[in-house]
Amino acid sequence: MWRVLRAALRAAGRVGGPLSAAACRPMAASGPAAVARGSANTAGIIVIGDEILKGYTQDTNSFFMCRRLRALGVSVARISVVPDDVEAIASEVAAFAARFTYVLTSGGIGPTHDDVTFEAVAKAFGEKVVLHPELVALVHKFFGKTEVQCPEMKLARVPESSRLNYGTDGHTGNTFKYPLVSVRNVYIFPGIPALMERALDGLAHLFRSKQTHFHSRTIYVASDEMLIAPMLDWADATFRGRVSFGSYPDWTSNYYRVKLTLDSESEQDLEEAYCFLMRELPPGVAVPSVTDCVSTAAVEVYGLAESGSALGQKVAAALRTIEEALDQYSLVQLCVGFNGGKDCTALLHLVHAAVQRRFPARQERLQVLYIRIVSPFPEMEQFIQATVQRYGVQLCTVEGSIREALAHLKEQQPQLEAVLMGTRRTDPYSCTLTPMCVTDPGWPPYMRVNPLLDWTYRDIWEFLRKLFVPYCILYDKGYTSLGSMTNTQKNPALRYTDAQGREGYRPAYELENEEEERTSRQ
Repeated sequence: MWRVLRAALRAAGRVGGPLSAAACRPMAASGPAAVARGSANTAGIIVIGDEILKGYTQDTNSFFMCRRLRALGVSVARISVVPDDVEAIASEVAAFAARFTYVLTSGGIGPTHDDVTFEAVAKAFGEKVVLHPELVALVHKFFGKTEVQCPEMKLARVPESSRLNYGTDGHTGNTFKYPLVSVRNVYIFPGIPALMERALDGLAHLFRSKQTHFHSRTIYVASDEMLIAPMLDWADATFRGRVSFGSYPDWTSNYYRVKLTLDSESEQDLEEAYCFLMRELPPGVAVPSVTDCVSTAAVEVYGLAESGSALGQKVAAALRTIEEALDQYSLVQLCVGFNGGKDCTALLHLVHAAVQRRFPARQERLQVLYIRIVSPFPEMEQFIQATVQRYGVQLCTVEGSIREALAHLKEQQPQLEAVLMGTRRTDPYSCTLTPMCVTDPGWPPYMRVNPLLDWTYRDIWEFLRKLFVPYCILYDKGYTSLGSMTNTQKNPALRYTDAQGREGYRPAYELENEEEERTSRQ
């Protein structure tokens, strides 16, 4: 049944309905009862469903609603999750409706026994549930049903003062064929994310504030919260009531430890607070944050190659090797060796940049070969999966020794002829390699492409951090060379003791003696 309803909503993008975008049809003469709190309109979100409370389904609707409403000038003041229970829903709806300008519910609309949102909203306002003639006609149109007791007709039983709100498709300008039901200041959204998102976007005009615009800024800090807490207290006291501050630790970022947010309805107050923090924070702790190094890779990498710096010359040489491989082999014949380590992370970024520049409109995905070892670090596996998503590559996973893995690869993908590797000359058995060389006799026949042969440990880290390329978080925890959990430990050369006598490890890029890179491998 829901497939039919989805199709009806999609059809609204192709064929216009009978009403204008702002059309609201009241069943009774009861209008919205907005209750403003402060200078901005407020909203309360009620997520309805046993499946949320039991952990069967992850709620994404409230996140979407918060983002959209804030962009419309509405401040979300409360989110509540309630079970599929009429009394619980009714109690929450009544409380929210009296307190907030808008109430948005999500879920509990449908033909089954646990779809009780309409009944609960009616109870919240002391109303009856009745068949709405326009909804009855829509049920007949979309589902072919006219029997009063059929399950589909439950969609037409709504509180007696219900209004029908027809949204507008933002792409076509056509009116939706199926409405959203509202009662006073309560807007009853479906729980299916795609339907909810479409409905809210189509009805944005109902919530948009002409008076309120939220302004925000972000500061990324490369230090722990403890260090900046006194400064944040000072800023909060100085700008209280004008600017709100948020502090959010991030243990997964390679480039910052805390994300500070500043929010205000006044752009001038916001800018004043931002300048205050940037002036008073300890020197050097505020860092830039590049959240997307992938889409700009070609521009940034080739810009570095043309800079003339020492690192730029290494990058230029690596790109020449990669481009030579692209001259000789198609993307179908190439793959990049990637195990999540720092060297192959730098290599993947270089190859991605070269491919992005040469084939900007390509359809084929770059292929990546992961030779999975025994007992890999969970953090490494998580990073590999995140990298696959980040770069949009095709991952091929094989197990065994390198020779065995290449043999399996040859059987599975016989079209592959060349493998780009992140090998450096200081790696074991690599001092005599050349940028392009075939595998040794007795090995599966591949062309090995080695763009990083003459790079140093320091070159790798300078490249990654200069371009803000994400790397495995283990390198920030004292590991300098990663193998399996059974043969890898934190590098003793990075160990330190703080003022309180607690032992810790500096990040891998702070290793002073490059010859100690592999001392963490047993």
